[in-house]
Amino acid sequence: MSKAISPALPANAAELAEPNRLGNRLFEGITLVSASMIGMLFLLVAWVLIYGAHLAMGRYGWAFLTNMHWNPVTENYGALPFIYGTVVTSAIALLIAVPLSIGTASYLTDLAPLWLRQPLTSIIEMLAAVPSVIWGLWGLFVLTPWLNEYPYAWLNKHFGTIPLFSSPVSSSCIMSAGIIVAIMILPIVTSVSREILRSVPDLQREAAYGLGATRWEVTRIAVLSYARRGLMGAAVLGLGRALGETMAVTMVVGNSPKIAASLLQPGWTLASVIANQFGEASTDIQRSVLFEVGLVLVGVTILVNIGALILIRSIETPGSRRA
Repeated sequence: MSKAISPALPANAAELAEPNRLGNRLFEGITLVSASMIGMLFLLVAWVLIYGAHLAMGRYGWAFLTNMHWNPVTENYGALPFIYGTVVTSAIALLIAVPLSIGTASYLTDLAPLWLRQPLTSIIEMLAAVPSVIWGLWGLFVLTPWLNEYPYAWLNKHFGTIPLFSSPVSSSCIMSAGIIVAIMILPIVTSVSREILRSVPDLQREAAYGLGATRWEVTRIAVLSYARRGLMGAAVLGLGRALGETMAVTMVVGNSPKIAASLLQPGWTLASVIANQFGEASTDIQRSVLFEVGLVLVGVTILVNIGALILIRSIETPGSRRA
């Protein structure tokens, strides 16, 4: 039997391979440093917050998270009203923005005519580039007066027996802040959702049409069901933006350190109280308290995102499990 003849290696093969090995190691080292810098940056931010908040942490302890009072004169500080305002405004924003974003992304992906898709997509991308302070000004001088005069007055008149709409309408309130944040995260969630829906294989749609499904059934069963895990990730991305939104919320939320059952009353968020009071902090303990508020904001964001990631992993899609 004849043996296979292996190609002869050049005499300097080891010398030719050495530069490639050096390049691979250099590339691996650069990428390792880049990845490590992200972790180091997070640790540096956490250290700055913890160091700045150590006075308040030692003085108030865990009671800082459950105290409902905020009085710089008596140095009685508590973060519960701000945690409540942050969670409620973010929840309102998600309830409004996520359905609208998914509906818009579905229309742009499967239903809109070709001549209309690109102009609408460009408009959505331009909305994402509008600065936060511009949204705040628009909300303060245009949206909030209109909401107070028509929708809020109607809700208070017809549903005033419900605690959420029971109190008199305030000029600035938690509901307005939630609506502003919803408008701000709408372009981001829509863009991400659109890319996720575009990544759904055409075979899914063709198979559904072949079985006699209507366009609505194809969108609901073959597209949205297949992409629900990615859509949940888009919602988490919007939630991260909503939790940390500062300027626009500060201008329309009312800035009142109280917990009110009604959404038509003013409130405060963790991010807005830092922006509003840090420049005016005159004592070490007040500055330390605001650092601790920032630490609480980071903690709330991490906990909410961990919970959302656990929820995402618990959702199985046809392509999420590999053999």
